[in-house]
Amino acid sequence: MTNYPFIYQQMIEDPRYLKNVEWGFPRGGHPEGAIKHHIAELEANLSRFQAKLSEEEIWKLKILIHVHDTFKGDARTGVAISHPSSHASLAANFLREFCQEEDLIQMVQWHDEPYALWKKFRHGKRIPTTRLQALIKNIQDWNLFLTFLIIDNCTAGKSREPLRWFLEIIPSHIETHLTAADLLS
Repeated sequence: MTNYPFIYQQMIEDPRYLKNVEWGFPRGGHPEGAIKHHIAELEANLSRFQAKLSEEEIWKLKILIHVHDTFKGDARTGVAISHPSSHASLAANFLREFCQEEDLIQMVQWHDEPYALWKKFRHGKRIPTTRLQALIKNIQDWNLFLTFLIIDNCTAGKSREPLRWFLEIIPSHIETHLTAADLLS
């Protein structure tokens, strides 16, 4: 069994993590500013789910919460999610140093893809089927991934509309017990 508490502890003690959680300023989607404040908000959201989760799921979500945006300050702006210099790729590579669980690494890599798909849809374009299928293929534990998306996207500076849209379309492609009714208010 993977020792998630150990992975978590190693990550949050890493000098790169300690430096990067201080980065940030109030901006669209993140009025809280520094990444450490975003993490605190997500930890509070996680506590609202804890009664429904196993201990292993809680630790996996803590890892996702603490790593997914931690490399925004080091990232190249305006690049695709899949670009090696995107914040998602940098965070996924950081996690890979501590954890060999590919599904968690993929969740970090693709955590912003549902929002990107919504943006394409909102601008009158069809959902890029190949991108949606790639996301479906890359993620194994959809209940965990969707729980993380709810935790990450139900914050003060973010509209619920993109995630609500995704939670409405994804059940026709994958099996999950989560729906738009699970969004946090």
